[in-house]
Amino acid sequence: MGFIAFLKTQFIVHLLIGFVFVVSGLIINFIQLCTLVLWPINKQLYRRVNCRLAYSLWSQLVMLLEWWSGTECTLFSDEATVKTFGKEHVLIILNHNFEIDFLCGWTMTERFGVLGSSKVLAKRELLYVPLIGWTWYFLEIVFCKRKWEEDRDTVIEGLKRLADYPEYMWFLLYCEGTRFTETKHRISMEVAESKGLPKLKYHLLPRTKGFTTAVQCLRGTVSAVYDVTLNFRGNKNPSLLGILYGKKYEADMCVRRFPLEDIPQDEKEAANWLHKLYQEKDALQEMYNQEGVFPGKQFKPPRRPWTLLNFLFWATVLLSPLFTFGFGVFASGSPLLILAFLGLVGAASFGVRRLIGVTEIEKGSSYGNQEFKKKE
Repeated sequence: MGFIAFLKTQFIVHLLIGFVFVVSGLIINFIQLCTLVLWPINKQLYRRVNCRLAYSLWSQLVMLLEWWSGTECTLFSDEATVKTFGKEHVLIILNHNFEIDFLCGWTMTERFGVLGSSKVLAKRELLYVPLIGWTWYFLEIVFCKRKWEEDRDTVIEGLKRLADYPEYMWFLLYCEGTRFTETKHRISMEVAESKGLPKLKYHLLPRTKGFTTAVQCLRGTVSAVYDVTLNFRGNKNPSLLGILYGKKYEADMCVRRFPLEDIPQDEKEAANWLHKLYQEKDALQEMYNQEGVFPGKQFKPPRRPWTLLNFLFWATVLLSPLFTFGFGVFASGSPLLILAFLGLVGAASFGVRRLIGVTEIEKGSSYGNQEFKKKE
């Protein structure tokens, strides 16, 4: 094991990375709070500023994937589709099977210049998570309780508010509603059988109301739907902790573009279109499992230096005073100060671990275990 590889496994290094992310995130959130004065004066300037502030935070996580772990992301698509990346408003449909599927998606948005303006339909509980939810709030992310009767008006209002967004945005939809587990899959397929829908092997039954509402509200703004099917070579099941330990993965993403005008305007027909899409996604996963590749030409968009430079900037600004302060505490010889400092380190470690826990499958939402038994 080389020295760099050894450093990647050390807890103190992980703690320092977490310190930079958390403290820079709190600073960014404070700046975002200050930008609220811009909203009544110049809404579009507010949005552009917040896109760049969000980029400064999210790109630190992308840096971990691209530069720290060295994970490779390969696209399987066609040249005409790739040429549209970063040049239009789109809806993204991504399978929700892995702890870091969102991070692979962010990597692609970064390489095509839309990381700061990327959107998602998020569960409302995330709004109260420091850094993640707070940053999303200033980005006008649409939060929902995932009870359609209560969410309908909120989702429609939030989506319509994005109609004049000044930056090209990729709006991510996890149509399955929750991350894949065997238990949720079994229940989901029971629902599919009761509704006379074809069963899926690798996906949960898509929940159609969020998709059809997004298509209706953003028609005229969004140009296309990108269907993204993600898998990892070697049948790997990566985690954010694995990324933090420097483990390298190879992600393959099959991307297909569907012009929005090809999606039916009628809600029922659009729902049927989505069900058919998921049957095709299932077939793509089956092909990948058998052949080890997706169909289409392979593209490897080059990683850009900005994520690394951004992290180095924050590390330089924040770690220098931390080291100076820590040295002064231990040099003082005061047991009380030393214990207080160690307590602060312990609290920071706990906070970082809780943030990582948000992505873990076994700590994910129970949504789907019972909700799939209800009618959409």
